[in-house]
Amino acid sequence: QVQLVESGGGEVQPGGSLRLSCAASGSIFGITGMGWYRQAPGKQRELVAAMTTGVNTIYADSVKGRFTLSRDNAKNTMYLQMNSLKPADTGVYYCNAARGPQSSTDYYTGEYWGQGTQVTVSS
Repeated sequence: QVQLVESGGGEVQPGGSLRLSCAASGSIFGITGMGWYRQAPGKQRELVAAMTTGVNTIYADSVKGRFTLSRDNAKNTMYLQMNSLKPADTGVYYCNAARGPQSSTDYYTGEYWGQGTQVTVSS
């Protein structure tokens, strides 16, 4: 089993920044990809950004140039730096981890999920 714990959510004004963290623990050997999803009220969960097969990163078109993924292997933690936030970025952000094959251009959703952290962008 893999446990994922997100943190860093909050409420900010448009144009502000937040950094989300996802700390992984448990049987993390064999994890081939990790990603961030978000779910806005009344909408489906969508992929925001992911790391696959090492250092390849994938971003949704809506966040390119504003969000940046990074990781600290020593801490088994992935980060999502979110800048120039917009009200459309509001939602619950979930961390996901996957085993099995991944590609450099697509992220294949894994079975492990965190509990989610709320991000609210509002004036």
